[in-house]
Amino acid sequence: MMQLGIHVGTFSRPTFDEILDAVLEHGLECVHFNFKALGMPSMPERVDEDTCRQAAEAVARRGLQMGTVSGTFNMIHPDPAERRNGLERFEVIARSAELLGTKVVTLCTGTRDPHNMWQRDADNDTPEAWADLTATLEKALMLAEQYDVTLGVEPEVSNVVDTAAKARRLLDEMGSPRLKIIMDGANLFHGGELARMDEVLERAFELLGPDIVLAHAKDLDRDGEAGQIAAGKGLLNYDCYLGLLKKVGFEGPLIMHSLAETEVAGSVRFLREKLARL
Repeated sequence: MMQLGIHVGTFSRPTFDEILDAVLEHGLECVHFNFKALGMPSMPERVDEDTCRQAAEAVARRGLQMGTVSGTFNMIHPDPAERRNGLERFEVIARSAELLGTKVVTLCTGTRDPHNMWQRDADNDTPEAWADLTATLEKALMLAEQYDVTLGVEPEVSNVVDTAAKARRLLDEMGSPRLKIIMDGANLFHGGELARMDEVLERAFELLGPDIVLAHAKDLDRDGEAGQIAAGKGLLNYDCYLGLLKKVGFEGPLIMHSLAETEVAGSVRFLREKLARL
């Protein structure tokens, strides 16, 4: 059974406990954690163990699951110093994951855009960009092995891994059981592909289904860029998307994000109704 959850950053509250109370009030089961919820940078330079333990205990006290933690940085930033800095901060996240109560760290495959890691850049398609991705990811996977965590990467139209086929290529080239897939049905459609929505989704699951460790629940209103609207308010065929998740045997976290707090109840209701029909 999939666990319906949410990005903790959806709720703006003075304390982490109050954020978790808001999660619980919406009947959710798990969270995607980001250190911003503790008033820290997303990728802090250092984190003390007590802070992590206290966060984990706050989640556990409420019967919630710490599904994943964000370790997102631009893995193909054009400045090598930025990539090194990202890896250093990623190690802080990887070291903290077990104390937080999760074994899954989420990543962004990145873009050549130096200012916004969610902005597409033409140089993403160059051999040099791919080489930087695999070199950075190789180091991240060494850290994943050291700290016993799994890494999740996501095919997304704005990033260097912008198709399911490239995600499959990446998995095969890296050859690591610690590298898995984040599936987001709203992030797969290049310009002109919405008319083939079910076909694109089915092909993505055919290529990546057994390797999915996390699924996202949001929506899109156009192709050619990543979807950024609340689940149930856009064009994504959720019957197809959720049906494919079930078909491949996915039973992990289904995490909502890219929605306002006022939209949470509606998206939860929408997703619960869809999940009940599977």
